[in-house]
Amino acid sequence: MITRIAVAVAALLLVPVAPASAAGPLKDKTNRYVGSAVAAQHLSGEADYRSVFTREFDSITPENEMKWAVVEPNRGQFDWSGADTIVNYAQQNGKSVRGHTLVWHSQYPGWLNNLGSGELRSVVQQHIGTEMGRYRGKIRAWDVVNEMFNEDGSRRQSIFQQRLGDNYVADAFRWARAADPSARLYINDYNTEGVNAKSNALYNLVRTLRQQGVPIDGVGIQTHLSIQYGFPTSLRQNIERFAALGVDVAITEADVRIPLPADSAKLNTQANYYKQVWDACHAVSRCVEFTTWGFTDRHSWVPGTFPGEGDACLFDTSLRPKPAYTRINP
Repeated sequence: MITRIAVAVAALLLVPVAPASAAGPLKDKTNRYVGSAVAAQHLSGEADYRSVFTREFDSITPENEMKWAVVEPNRGQFDWSGADTIVNYAQQNGKSVRGHTLVWHSQYPGWLNNLGSGELRSVVQQHIGTEMGRYRGKIRAWDVVNEMFNEDGSRRQSIFQQRLGDNYVADAFRWARAADPSARLYINDYNTEGVNAKSNALYNLVRTLRQQGVPIDGVGIQTHLSIQYGFPTSLRQNIERFAALGVDVAITEADVRIPLPADSAKLNTQANYYKQVWDACHAVSRCVEFTTWGFTDRHSWVPGTFPGEGDACLFDTSLRPKPAYTRINP
């Protein structure tokens, strides 16, 4: 009996985890970076999670580990453990890293609220220099400024906008270039997939910054979608107009959430959405990256943020490929 059990267990161990499409892993399907956001704890603690990510993707984005509130929760007290875990993994496994994010209205440490304008400006410069300096030469691209616009295209009245004024964006990019001249520098936002008031404001800002010689290299389009809403059919047109400004474009946080429970029809619609995003990026040579915000429904931000919605990723909770995966990787 013991021998039979041992043989059975051994046979199970030989079964591959979440077999990829017969066409091969996603990273081998394109000449663009194909990535996902990950959490260091899952990367370190879940062998199947790590195995599927390593097989399928060639670019990695830290979900939270590089955000200001995480790396410097108290002034002058740093915690680089999670960020180091991700960067070390990337170097050991030949992955590219997308740094996320340096200047953002959310998840910044509370002690910033006590600073006056002059001191805040100095601290932002120091933060960019410290974090980018630590990983200098190890990060391919950085989301330097994240989510700076409201839906109507006006500037979000963040602590940085209110206390530093309109020039904080240009300053952040200049400080970032000085901190790591080899990194590609991006501005990143959501609900900018199609041509609308928000993406128009982003377009106009990038055009102005480029005209002023500000070192902005790319635009990140987050691409958090839901099948409850129509697909942004002007996505390709939007990518094309940004590319025409002379910057790269990246799909940085793609997911497609579903009203729960999921069924075959909803999963098919989700697959169509993913395929349209994939195709829009591949239609424009300067769309250089397709990254998802998480790759498995086992670990997804969606259910906690959008009650009643979920199943937004390419792999299910057991890390099996979903129709969306096979649609973009037939």
